[in-house]
Amino acid sequence: MSQPSRPDRLRHFIGALADLLDRQPDEATLLDHGQGLLRSLVAHDDWLPDELAQPDPTRYQQFLLHCDSRQRFSVVSFVWGPGQQTPIHDHRVWGLIGMLRGAEYSQGFARNPQGALVPSGAPVRIDPGHVEAVSPRIGDIHQVSNAFSDRVSISIHVYGANIGAVSRAVYLPDGTEKPFISGYSNTRLPNIWDLSKESVAP
Repeated sequence: MSQPSRPDRLRHFIGALADLLDRQPDEATLLDHGQGLLRSLVAHDDWLPDELAQPDPTRYQQFLLHCDSRQRFSVVSFVWGPGQQTPIHDHRVWGLIGMLRGAEYSQGFARNPQGALVPSGAPVRIDPGHVEAVSPRIGDIHQVSNAFSDRVSISIHVYGANIGAVSRAVYLPDGTEKPFISGYSNTRLPNIWDLSKESVAP
């Protein structure tokens, strides 16, 4: 498998997001500025390692790209095989979703007076370069699906925690919660820090 030509893009994103968090912004400011940073990252498709872009025929893949040393944020590539989708689920932390390849649909849900989950608005189609935000404050329950039945789609997700270790929930349509911890599909992280092998300037 070929190596990405511009791992510095991910390295720059990680540094810029850490700098933003160091300023301790309120959530609205964080999501606004974070969307701009992620939009710049997914505007280019030359940095994601091939091994972290591989689909699985049975379920979507969640590859950890980076976790902040203080677990303030994590960066994950979601790889969607044709027609794959998540269950209805939440995050319980802020999150940003940026589309890198293909496209996906995000359908939000809200509780009705009886406590059941019903669609909240129309599904949002996320195309390459587009970024969406989630959080318990602005809407945190959704279902995501590959927009294509015949090709792979890849989105880059950023969460306000080590998302693979967060206790959260999947939901039945009646609103019943089932706790889960997602973990990750990979056991190794990409080495984006070996500058001796790079021939481009950051």
